[in-house]
Amino acid sequence: MQSVGTQIYMAHQIHKTALVMHSAERMFHLVNDVPRYPEFLPWCAGAEVVEEGEGYRVASLDIAKGGMHHKLTTRNQVQEPESIEISLADGPLKSLTGRWQFHSLDDNACKVILTLDFEFSGSLSRMAFGPVFKYVANTMVDAFCRRADELYGRGSV
Repeated sequence: MQSVGTQIYMAHQIHKTALVMHSAERMFHLVNDVPRYPEFLPWCAGAEVVEEGEGYRVASLDIAKGGMHHKLTTRNQVQEPESIEISLADGPLKSLTGRWQFHSLDDNACKVILTLDFEFSGSLSRMAFGPVFKYVANTMVDAFCRRADELYGRGSV
């Protein structure tokens, strides 16, 4: 926790891992395919890539849950198929950094790791957006693993 003036900001970290029976390449492409998020992430009302260049993408997500609606835009450094580095471009957070990692175990298995560090911009933001964002962050890895099984079958290459 850090104190800035009279406001106190609390940093949060989420670290999730999963061993999946899909290649690192498939999992990387699934996570990197932002426009398809609304097809399988129940809290995602919209998603688009707003800018793309050599090794990066700027993507916006419309997050809607429980009557709350927020837009979150991130700049993502892409190192195919190993990792996606996430940093906040715009949204209801004070800060957001994170990283998706895809470690190949063999041709048809990998370890997926998601780490997110974030701070809310104030107590009102924390109260309004906090439960929604924590839910989103805590369920993302499982949602992508389920989506991979739906698209590629369980235990496929």
